[in-house]
Parts: sequence; structure tokens; C-alpha cells
Amino acid sequence: MLPKLKYQVRDLNFYYSSVPALININMEIHKNQVTALIGPSGCGKSTFLRCLNRMNDTIKGTRVVGKILLDGTDIYGSELSVVDLRRRVGMVFQKPNPFPQSVFDNVAFGPRVLGLTESKSDLEDIVEDSLRKAAVWDDVKDSLSKNALGLALGQQQRVCIARVLATKPEVILMDESTSALDPIATLKIEDLIDQLKKDYTIVIVTHNMQQAARVSDRTGLFWLGELIEYDLTGKIFTNPTVELTESYITGKLG
Repeated sequence: MLPKLKYQVRDLNFYYSSVPALININMEIHKNQVTALIGPSGCGKSTFLRCLNRMNDTIKGTRVVGKILLDGTDIYGSELSVVDLRRRVGMVFQKPNPFPQSVFDNVAFGPRVLGLTESKSDLEDIVEDSLRKAAVWDDVKDSLSKNALGLALGQQQRVCIARVLATKPEVILMDESTSALDPIATLKIEDLIDQLKKDYTIVIVTHNMQQAARVSDRTGLFWLGELIEYDLTGKIFTNPTVELTESYITGKLG
């Protein structure tokens, strides 16, 4: 049985004013898999990631041409609101960005705003479940009322992941989400990604070739706004089709 597609990206072009940042991108992102986007700084991978939940809409002068289908629905069309899209497609940023609030209030923020709970006990259940799924419950269960900014960076990032999970998304976007972490905290996040893909579709941007090879099912190389090659991760790293891909992965270019 072929894996189900979560996203279909068709002839996507993206512009900052008149400057093209993405050029004719075509890609299929599979459900319950981890897709890694690699490439040098400024190549378009983070811009592409932000297109998947329309985060670029907040930047003045940007323009999108082409289609991005989420479960067959064009996310830039009228059938899907931006609010609903961003509930379904959560994002974890490069640096941990917990709110200057308690751990509990950080995770409870989304469910409160979206009205996902009917009682205090429902909210407590969602917070605990999200922290457990983010593999940080044991670290924080006795300090839920303490400011999340007092946690170690790795714990902060997992609380931020729990905050995303609390809104019950279908897709999790991670923009270099381990680049600010130490190796031990990074491995914990990588282990978490492997667990989460059972229930979520995950797309990560990473500069770490080893990380892409470890955690992803499929990998795409971006270069000067173009998607140079996109395939199963094992093939990309051992037998790429395009010479540029091999040169980048082996460090000859970058």
C-alpha cells in the first residue's frame, strides 16, 4: 500500500516583493513520515517550511504563485481559514520560545484560546497528555506552576513542542529546532521526533546532515530557491541522482 499524501506542492513560486525565493517547487509530503529539508543558508528551505502554514503571510510584500494542498485542500484557497490551518499545522522554532508564564499556562494557552476544553479537569488532562507526548512530563510534573523560562534549554524546547501538541495538530513543522541545544538535548528531541511521527506528519529544516540521515524518511535538497533533489533519505545519502546533491552532502559544496 502506498503511503498517504499529507501535502501536495504544485508549481510553487514565492516572492519577497519582486525577488524570487522559491522557484517552481513540486513536492509530495507523506503522512506519518519525517521529511527533512537541507541546503545552505539562504537557499529557501525555511521560506518553504513557512509556506506550509502560511507564516509568510505576516511579511509585507510577499507573494505566492502555485498551489499547496493539505489533504487535497488548497491552503491558499477560500475553503480553509488561516486560523484553522495553523491549528492543524503547528510550528516549533529554532530557539526555544516559551512564554514568560508557568509551564502549565504555556501548554494550556492554545486550548484556552481555541476553546478546546469545557472544564478545568479537561484542560489539566490535555496539559499532562501533551507534556507526556513531548517526553518532558517527568521533568516538570512537580513544577507546573514555575516559570518555563527557568527550565534548561532542552526542557524549554520540549515544553514548546508540548504547547504545539496541545492544540491537537496533524502536522508539526520544526525549523532547526535543535540548533541551539547541546548534543544530549538534541538526541532527546530526535528520539521524540521518532516517537511523534506515529501520530503526526513532521517536516524539519536542518543544517545537520547526520541529523537528517538519522531521523527522516525523505530528504529534499534546496539550492538557490530550487528543489534540486527529493527522495528517500537512504537514497539521497548513499546514491543521489544529482551531482550537486552528492557534492553538498560530502562537503565539497556548501
